[in-house]
Amino acid sequence: MISFQNVSKVYNSHSVALEGVNLTIQPKEFICIVGRNGAGKSTIIKLLIGEEKPTKGRVFFGPYEVNKLKPQEMPALRRQIGIVFQDFRLLPTKTAQENIAFALEVEGRPQSEIDEFVPQVLDMVGLAHRARNFPHELSGGEKQRVAIARAMINRPAVVVADEPTGNLDPIHAGDIVKLLLKINELGTTVILVTHNREIVNSLNRRVISLDNGRIIRDEANGKYVLA
Repeated sequence: MISFQNVSKVYNSHSVALEGVNLTIQPKEFICIVGRNGAGKSTIIKLLIGEEKPTKGRVFFGPYEVNKLKPQEMPALRRQIGIVFQDFRLLPTKTAQENIAFALEVEGRPQSEIDEFVPQVLDMVGLAHRARNFPHELSGGEKQRVAIARAMINRPAVVVADEPTGNLDPIHAGDIVKLLLKINELGTTVILVTHNREIVNSLNRRVISLDNGRIIRDEANGKYVLA
């Protein structure tokens, strides 16, 4: 599904974000990407969604060679990738259901689809009873569940969760990880970018470790190891 072929990203002579990265992710995998700040984790995400282009190498997502897509072709790619951020990025003046619906509205999707899909994803993340609540009325864990529902609204092939538990206490963090596992079990590929050692070690899933822009470990049932 996803393939990085000898990918390097150089910003300037003092900043090499990725160097010679070769990486393949299969459909329905659940993988963790770990590394210290500046290791290259965010750059991998940016290259995957076409936000940036590699200095060298090729990036593939399904049938797309991402680095060769034209601007008008990008929306079709990005509908296949749902992104969940650490800081939720919810619109404060919209309710939970309106935040999710907005992702469809900006694409010009018909109201009939919005009315059908939004309740489905709210139910999936266990927030049907919070549909009309605004972000300030939700806990951190609930906000992140809304963000995950928004990421899932287009039924993407891949969900990228970028430090989704970074602002949460251990109990809510555990709930979010269980939700990501549920999404994976339903057939969606999940890429979890995290600094949380306990979560990575408890998952016993594939772990890709980055250091200074290089992959230093890629283990099927890995642990959080950076040295």
